[in-house]
Amino acid sequence: MRRPERLAEALKVEIAEVVGFELDDPRVQSATVTDVKVAPDLRDAKVYVLVNGTEPEIDKAFKALQYAATFVRQQVALNLDLRHAPLLHFVRDTAEENAARVNQILDSIVQTEEVSERKELSDEL
Repeated sequence: MRRPERLAEALKVEIAEVVGFELDDPRVQSATVTDVKVAPDLRDAKVYVLVNGTEPEIDKAFKALQYAATFVRQQVALNLDLRHAPLLHFVRDTAEENAARVNQILDSIVQTEEVSERKELSDEL
């Protein structure tokens, strides 16, 4: 495994710990770190976060995370014994939202097909 991938995995675990247990901000209570991608030069890291709630609550949570990014970076650097921790950029993880949308579309297609099949059967009778 290359160094950026190893660092990303370690960062994911540590950031999840810091966000989950060391931040006392109620806006980030429902935040879950799902993935971390580290740039090849190890200077920047995108932290993918899933937040449950309404759109205004999600926006507030991301503002709180951006505000706390320096603290989180310092804690991660201490915990992982890093001389230079990457800059953290919190990004909304939309994978689950996209999956739910695809499932919704597929369900509507299945329902439409079932209705058309029933109509065809009733027309034949």
